[in-house]
Amino acid sequence: MTIKKVAVIGSGTMGRGIAYSVAISGLSVVLQDINESSLEKAKAYHEKEFERAVAKEILTREEADSSLGSIEYTTELNAAVNDRDLVIEAVLEIMELKTSIFKQLDEMTPDHTILATNTSTMSPTEIAAQTSRPEKCIALHFFNPVPRMKLIEVICGLETSDDTIQKAIAFGESIGKECVKINEFPGFAVSRMNCLIGNEAMNMVMEGVASPEDIDKAMKLGLNHPMGPLELADLVGLDTRLRNMQYLYETLGEKYRPCPILTKYVKAGHLGKKSGKGFYTYS
Repeated sequence: MTIKKVAVIGSGTMGRGIAYSVAISGLSVVLQDINESSLEKAKAYHEKEFERAVAKEILTREEADSSLGSIEYTTELNAAVNDRDLVIEAVLEIMELKTSIFKQLDEMTPDHTILATNTSTMSPTEIAAQTSRPEKCIALHFFNPVPRMKLIEVICGLETSDDTIQKAIAFGESIGKECVKINEFPGFAVSRMNCLIGNEAMNMVMEGVASPEDIDKAMKLGLNHPMGPLELADLVGLDTRLRNMQYLYETLGEKYRPCPILTKYVKAGHLGKKSGKGFYTYS
């Protein structure tokens, strides 16, 4: 089976980015969200991204219009997934929410459908255990912003079959990504390292070692990182980063204890770029 029909569940930053990457590669994609206004924002984002692709001569006008037209938007979960080859869940990093969705997907999708979670830290084994098809469940960890980031971490759960892994990697390559195969362990590879770097940068801000601007500048110029750890945390969302840190702290121990300033910012509603204020202020 070649993956030709894809559904993405959740139209936030990650979900809409995944849907765009699938559509621009010529595959059929349905984007589902329970919130109509979130879908409208996703559609506006897609229109802007396709206009940008035309302006940069990545796509012709006809190709952009065709790709945009291949994206369907719906609030109905069953309608989104009942004929799909692959369903990618891209909701908040809350285990109870993800397992609830996977239970529904297991009932609504054809037997051949692969069920994937776009999680940066959580266990695909635990999520897959809620279904009758753990061998067809996997984690596909995309990176933000999805259209411009080339990597997908393909994380195998305890019972993920070799066939599912091969199809997942082939799908990633078909949408222009490079894949790395990771055996499940909390935080996988990238998040396990990135969360430590970001948390230590936050500790340095709290201790008065340097300003956020200078810490980020040091990482970009000294270690050739394309984005500083505090800029990245603001982009991801400080509430999302806090959930990631709490999960890693619970599963991997003391060195992942969330920095107190991160907890304080989230309590104050300073969630990063999406709220207009985090370690930086956004207009």
